[in-house]
Amino acid sequence: MRGVEVARREQATRHFWGQVSGRKTSPPAGGSPPLPCPLFALDGAAHRNTLAGEGFRPFLGDTPVQRRASWDEYFMAIAREVSTRATCSRKHVGAVIVRDKMILATGYNGSIRGLSHCDDDDHMMESGHCVRTVHAEANAIVQAARNGVRLEGGSIYVTASPCWGCYKMIANAALGRIVFGEFYRDERIFQFSEKLGIELCHLPAESAE
Repeated sequence: MRGVEVARREQATRHFWGQVSGRKTSPPAGGSPPLPCPLFALDGAAHRNTLAGEGFRPFLGDTPVQRRASWDEYFMAIAREVSTRATCSRKHVGAVIVRDKMILATGYNGSIRGLSHCDDDDHMMESGHCVRTVHAEANAIVQAARNGVRLEGGSIYVTASPCWGCYKMIANAALGRIVFGEFYRDERIFQFSEKLGIELCHLPAESAE
């Protein structure tokens, strides 16, 4: 039985590596699906073996290799955690600003500093939208300004794509990349990002988990 299991694992490895390299291979009968690609990284010896050209093996002995989160996944997961601090029940949004793989600022949608929140005094509605809160992206940029942190050339990770007002702030803060979890209503960001050279990256929740 052990020989059958080893053979199944080797077939799974060939199938996965075939997907990475573009070659067509057959999935193993009754086997597990290959690990996600390209959003994966490896730790330790398995990673070094891959870099050395020895190929990727989804098992080290009898132990499956745990998939390591990519940097985009890592910072988006932090943005989702930041969003749990939001104080408007209509939508919770979190933002994280990063440069050189280091966090510069975070923000979530909440009321003006020192004033009551939607969760306390209900929503302030205009044209079908709550306007009581400052948006997550704006709060992250303001946090950086209060602390004297330069944002130029950084990336912003936000759980929902920016509204037009926040997008303009992001552009003027010279952030060069926006990674968003879900699309939120304003399509002008696509047209103007092309003109401004701002990179947009869609990382939905199912890809980030």
